[in-house]
Amino acid sequence: MASNVTVKCPPPMKATSNGVFQGDNPLHFALPLLIIQICLVLALTRLLAFLLRPLRQPRVIAEIVGGVLLGPSALGRSQKYLHTIFPPRSLTVLDTLANLGLLFFLFLVGLELDPKALRQTGKKALSIALAGISLPFALGVGTSFVLRATVSQGVSQGPFLIFMGVALSITAFPVLARILAELKLLTTNVGRIAMSAAAVNDVAAWILLALAVALSGTGRSPLVSLWVFLCGFGFVALCIIVGPFIFKWIARRCPDGEPVDEIYICATLAAVLAAGFVTDLIGIHALFGAFVLGVLVPKEGAFAGALVEKVEDLVSGLFLPLYFVSSGLKTNVATIQGAQSWGLLVLVIFTACFGKIFGTVVVSLCCKVRFKEALTLGFLMNTKGLVELIVLNIGKDRGVLNDQTFAIMVLMALFTTFITTPIVVAIYKPAEMAKLEYKYRTIQRKESDTQLRMLICFHSTRNIPTLINLMEVSRGTGKKGGLRVYAMHLMELSERSSAILMVHKARNNGLPFWNKVQNSDANQVVVAFEAFQQLNQVSIRPTTAISPMSSMHEDICTSAERKMAAIIILPFHKHQRLDGHFETTRADFRHVNRRVLEHAPCSVGILVDRGLGGPSHVPASNVNYTVTALFFGGHDDREALSYGALMAEHTGIRLNVVRFIVDSKAAAHSVCLDMNDQSVPEERSDEEFLAELKQRVTEDGSIKYEEVVVGNDADAVGAICKYNRCNLFIIGRMPETQLVAAFNKKNECPELGPVGNLLISPEFKTTASVLVVQQYRGRLMGDSLASLKEERTSDSEEEEGAKHSQ
Repeated sequence: MASNVTVKCPPPMKATSNGVFQGDNPLHFALPLLIIQICLVLALTRLLAFLLRPLRQPRVIAEIVGGVLLGPSALGRSQKYLHTIFPPRSLTVLDTLANLGLLFFLFLVGLELDPKALRQTGKKALSIALAGISLPFALGVGTSFVLRATVSQGVSQGPFLIFMGVALSITAFPVLARILAELKLLTTNVGRIAMSAAAVNDVAAWILLALAVALSGTGRSPLVSLWVFLCGFGFVALCIIVGPFIFKWIARRCPDGEPVDEIYICATLAAVLAAGFVTDLIGIHALFGAFVLGVLVPKEGAFAGALVEKVEDLVSGLFLPLYFVSSGLKTNVATIQGAQSWGLLVLVIFTACFGKIFGTVVVSLCCKVRFKEALTLGFLMNTKGLVELIVLNIGKDRGVLNDQTFAIMVLMALFTTFITTPIVVAIYKPAEMAKLEYKYRTIQRKESDTQLRMLICFHSTRNIPTLINLMEVSRGTGKKGGLRVYAMHLMELSERSSAILMVHKARNNGLPFWNKVQNSDANQVVVAFEAFQQLNQVSIRPTTAISPMSSMHEDICTSAERKMAAIIILPFHKHQRLDGHFETTRADFRHVNRRVLEHAPCSVGILVDRGLGGPSHVPASNVNYTVTALFFGGHDDREALSYGALMAEHTGIRLNVVRFIVDSKAAAHSVCLDMNDQSVPEERSDEEFLAELKQRVTEDGSIKYEEVVVGNDADAVGAICKYNRCNLFIIGRMPETQLVAAFNKKNECPELGPVGNLLISPEFKTTASVLVVQQYRGRLMGDSLASLKEERTSDSEEEEGAKHSQ
């Protein structure tokens, strides 16, 4: 006879306490306990992220590991800790908050997926994506039979097969983008293929997951699963029909440069919650509705950027780590016991890696991708992460995965993501992949009719007109290859995961503008470059540097080497105000410029923009500029003068070459000059170079050569001031003569050299832009290197000096 036993359930937790002074323990109340949990999670995950930073691991690794450590696998072995910090009564609140954060994060993930880009995906990326899904899915189904016969007995066969297949075939799109950006591979050929394939993989995985969720019902009639799937399909179709119309209407009312009205943000966030409710009502999962709406939001314009800005920091930084803890509390590594369980873990890891890597490599080789690149793609496509955990958690909540299987799958996801970065770094080095010889690293060369390749960098639209006009005057005569320009947009990669949105701008990186779909990036930068590209013998290819400011110089130098550029043009870190004085745009760019000067694989020019040609592109027929080249002697001056001679080939350019010669009699009485310090080989090289130039002067009326004899630095400064009525000064960064040594009295920007500092000083009255050129010499030495190490004046002091000079 069964006995009647009354089970007393614990009372639900109240929200807030009355405080310790009134006898309440805050840890027995929902809000203060949740605050403690959040603070503990953030502290641990951020510490782990800091410790893993030298290994260049994505933050998701630290968050997964932190979740496992806080759960029963490590700290949770202490029952006192577990019942104090994570008591069973608090888990409902924690899970609800974590899933709410995850709901909005999936909305952001949808924002990062561009349907237009998916339609543009080439056959190569599409084939790799399909191979990266089909083979791992098949192997996952095969593995599920082994697991079901051992540690997962009694689970429903159909849903278990699909969940295992999806779990092994997923590639984490957001995590992969972060890894590619950290490894400087986002804009390489491998990076573009991997991102396109991962985007296709992501969409396919969500479709398969929707099918798995629909099948993992509570054991009712199969018609229920069919109704769930059909209703889900109808919901997606309705969103596709109605959503774009509404979102485009909102986007049109949010022009660039204007603040986005709060009502549009609130309405969109409410729609995300409503979509989540509808899909949960249908029986799929609330996450699907949020993801679908994110995909439908237009990616261009201010509206998408405002949504990310409003939602991301709170969701990614605060709520999302709670989801990893929620997963970690369900993960108990101790359940993996005995040789059989550990053998199954090895089997699952091997199956996941083999399916992704082998399938991707074989199809990549069939698509004529080189073996090293194919192997790199295989490991990149093997990246797991958040989406993997979502699949596993849904399977755990639906009863499809038991504790032991869940722990095995979490460890598999952790291992496959952890090995991605070190293996890719070991096997793939883009610099070694280039087969062509990098021959022309300078403007000065014997074969003057060879193609000139330039890497022109910009970080805002302010410098675009001057840069385009500089390209115009750099065209030369268009012999043979003419001019090829790589226009590099310098974009900072922050800790915010929304930096992945920049992937869309880099998707067609390195391709001609006309290869882009119309209106895919209809901003003024593209319009300006596209208009200029119509000129004969000029090829412009867009490229993007997406990296932290501390390592942006590596992107610039690597790209210059890969593109075999002869010169890199960098924007000066200051811009000119209306009153003529300079103010700092951003101090970080100054350090980027210095590092590029130190490590560049070719010549480098820093452009001080004073509006060369005005605020718009000047057509070739209207170009009428005077360029002044100041020549003191040395490598940098010869390179600058070579560039000036190239400009003089343009019909609208007049080049004035001013050579400064020291009067030995006057210099004998000057304390600032040391005539014995000049290098005889450099003098001989200068004379030979100038002899060739003088021959051109007699043949070409566009070049005017004159020599100015000076006795000291004051005479030189006075002579330079006479040439201030020109459009552009082109000078060497570090002239190899003692004549300019006295210019260093006020050397605020050592990266410009002594003459460059003189030309940008408030005392020197001119409206001419200045191009400071450093010639490539293998390795910098002497004053050229020492000047880049100087930190004499902070930017704040420079700004203060500029104010006092007004």
